[in-house]
Amino acid sequence: MADTLFIILAVLTVASALLVVVNKNAVNAALGLLISLLGLAGLFVLLDAPLLAFVLLMVYAGAVVALFLFIIMLLDTTPGAAKPFSKMTLVATLIGAGLLFTGIYSLAHRAVLPAAPATLPVPTMKNYAEQLFTTYLLPVQVVGFMLLIAMLGVIVLSKKFDQTEGAK
Repeated sequence: MADTLFIILAVLTVASALLVVVNKNAVNAALGLLISLLGLAGLFVLLDAPLLAFVLLMVYAGAVVALFLFIIMLLDTTPGAAKPFSKMTLVATLIGAGLLFTGIYSLAHRAVLPAAPATLPVPTMKNYAEQLFTTYLLPVQVVGFMLLIAMLGVIVLSKKFDQTEGAK
């Protein structure tokens, strides 16, 4: 049963991630991202990592996708005329394809890692919370502040200014 559930969640995650990439409508792409994140959270649950699944749902699926949707609606991203590919786009595509094939080749020909030792400490919520609020407090605060700055910057950039305001 777990294998079947894994295959269903993996196909759902990959298919919705592909929809994010190929979809021309930005709102539909953001909703595809949400479905992909939900499938990924299901995979985390199958890996016995419910805390990671919960954090993924709360932070990414809840906050970041909602922020993306608000930004998309503020910017009014209607697709325009298709622009022809430039030479730089072609070079970037070739580099990306080369990196993709290199990664696939390295995954197919990798060596088997040695087994983990049997005496690993059991992670608990107390250990996570202690690390989060002591060792990693500053990075979490910085990331939150950067997200706030990015959100405010998008709001300011998306504001439509009236041409007659500056003429007075």
